Amino acid sequence: MATGDPLVASETQKEEADVDRSSDRISIDTVVIGAGQAGLSAGYHLKRRGLPFVILDADARIGDHWREHWDSLRLYSPAIADGLPGLKFPASRFHYPSGREMGDYLETYARAFELPVDSGMRVDRVEPLPGPEGGYLVDAGKRRYVARQVIVATGAFNRPRVPEFAARLDPSIVQLHSSEYRNPSQLQPGPVLVVGLSHSGADIAYETAASHRTLLAGHAHGELPFRLIDTWRARIVGPIFVFLATRVLTIRTPIGRKMRPFVRSGGGPLLRIRSADLARVGVERHDQRVVGVRDDKPELADGSVLDVANVVWSTGFRPDYGWISGPDLVGEDGWPRERRGVSTAAAGLFFLGIPFQYAFSSMLVLGAGRDAAYVVDWIAERARGAAVARGLAPARLPR
Repeated sequence: MATGDPLVASETQKEEADVDRSSDRISIDTVVIGAGQAGLSAGYHLKRRGLPFVILDADARIGDHWREHWDSLRLYSPAIADGLPGLKFPASRFHYPSGREMGDYLETYARAFELPVDSGMRVDRVEPLPGPEGGYLVDAGKRRYVARQVIVATGAFNRPRVPEFAARLDPSIVQLHSSEYRNPSQLQPGPVLVVGLSHSGADIAYETAASHRTLLAGHAHGELPFRLIDTWRARIVGPIFVFLATRVLTIRTPIGRKMRPFVRSGGGPLLRIRSADLARVGVERHDQRVVGVRDDKPELADGSVLDVANVVWSTGFRPDYGWISGPDLVGEDGWPRERRGVSTAAAGLFFLGIPFQYAFSSMLVLGAGRDAAYVVDWIAERARGAAVARGLAPARLPR
């Protein structure tokens, strides 16, 4: 894959930004949707190449997606692995940042590199434009953008997954998805049922057990045999994990290709909070899944009915790309048809932040920079091709 020509991109920047200036549409070479770690990494690389772009973000403030997680959230990776291209995370190497610290870092990152982020801009629709030149129409509230390329950097957490039968529970039961949960003060007196035993489920159940009788339903996806997070072991195992996550567990290796569908289906092993920790604080475990409602209460697969006052659905998210028009954009698994973030179904459409996009690290802060650099390489090459076609740049001579 050629990496394009930064000089050509800089020479054509003004022309690209001036297209369609007479209409009510804002024309720009590239629209990036999402200002999380993936979208900001894309912005960093686009700006380095002199390519015109804008980043549209639904949050009112950069980093709010991280700030709006539960209050006690801390990352599972230390600060040494939480920086984006060009700027280290401002903390000691083995500090585990909180969600708020991560949000503040992203805001600082955008400001440090003067990235053009339009906050409070929720994208409603992306539609391909007819004609030989192609491109996309991006509707975001009252604004409409015309872009040659679109990078969808909305990540994996598109739409909370809550079972339909949840609507049949007694209305007096407080129900929250893990994305809505902040702290135990949101819960009413009485037992709490946390549904789903992965990272968020274990963390939330551990916290609520301090103030409420807590029940936890769901099957665990394994756990580390020893405590790793927040210990000296992380300093030894960490570099090994980084090597595996970035170099071994990739779509280029047999083990990576085999692992990819399991990662994308959701659920991971218990890390910071493990079974022993849950037992120690009195969390009542139920390995059976919640499958329905009986007598207005949650019912388990074995027929048991749980009398609770609160339910926290730690049931993950499902991908949602229905707002992007075009045939065959999404595969049977719900994820975009792409190769390393480059859509294989639509020219000029790119994705970032997808689980196992290239490697296990793709869904982590650790992998955002590399994936973004690869996608921007493609965009730079497209810009050069357009410049050559318009006579604005010489074609490369064969070597």
